[in-house]
Amino acid sequence: MNAAGSEKENLAKRRQALKQAIDGLGDLRPGQLTGRFRKCGKPNCHCATPGDPGHGPSWSLTRVVNGKTVTKIIPAGPAVAQTQAQLEEYRRFRHLTHELVEVSEALCDAALERPMTAADAAKKKPSKTTSKPRSRTKSPS
Repeated sequence: MNAAGSEKENLAKRRQALKQAIDGLGDLRPGQLTGRFRKCGKPNCHCATPGDPGHGPSWSLTRVVNGKTVTKIIPAGPAVAQTQAQLEEYRRFRHLTHELVEVSEALCDAALERPMTAADAAKKKPSKTTSKPRSRTKSPS
């Protein structure tokens, strides 16, 4: 097998591996998870002490839907870790699909650059018959 054939085979194997990786993805979601601290405003609360970060964190998931920012509150505890895992899985999905497109494009380019076969060469040979030049005079109407 030549180098071009080997490269095509490697690309095809990589494409198949990427498809399997995408198939194995778990729950995913887009967005940005942010933990926020706030001060309640009560003068006797610990959050009123200088340098105290305040109450929290309270977690919110923000993303854009149809051009508008949508925020969802994520409860503290296991839901935060679950949401972080879903966000990471989404990032993995984006990376895998980007790579799949690149590999597929390389395969498409390789298919266009295939070596000329004997049949292709036979089609390209000039014909032995010659065409007669056309007359430049107009025929009477």
